[in-house]
Amino acid sequence: MPEAQAWCRVRRTSWGQDREALQWVREQVFVLEQGVPRELEWDARDAQAIHVLAEDVTGRPLGTARLLPSGQIGRMAVLPQWRKRGIGSHLLHQLLQIARQEHFPDPWLNSQSAVLGFYLRAGFAVEGEEFIEAGIPHHRMSWQPHPEPAKNKG
Repeated sequence: MPEAQAWCRVRRTSWGQDREALQWVREQVFVLEQGVPRELEWDARDAQAIHVLAEDVTGRPLGTARLLPSGQIGRMAVLPQWRKRGIGSHLLHQLLQIARQEHFPDPWLNSQSAVLGFYLRAGFAVEGEEFIEAGIPHHRMSWQPHPEPAKNKG
């Protein structure tokens, strides 16, 4: 996974601690850019989730994602002008690391169909047929970690 850039950091947080920043990024990406109705974007699971927040060196939010107790990764959003710089990969890597270290159920997510390649490259596999969520085509995906190389016993 890409290293965090000197101009960006990704940190673990909670809804209670950084609600304003998390909400602002998701409002920009999901509600304003993608047209997701506000009433579908916010749910009670935010309070239960582990969140990660990407910020620039001044503390300005650039991206976010969350991990639910069920192992579901979601609400992954990076501001349009900051995409293709490794921020999404770093957010995802942080959540996968948290899930592994804290013994969450196997990670899974509902990927927008337009970005399936991002999650395939990260080690997820498509499960089932395309479906519509919040008016946007999606696929369910499950984490398929690469097996650890066999250790030489000689």
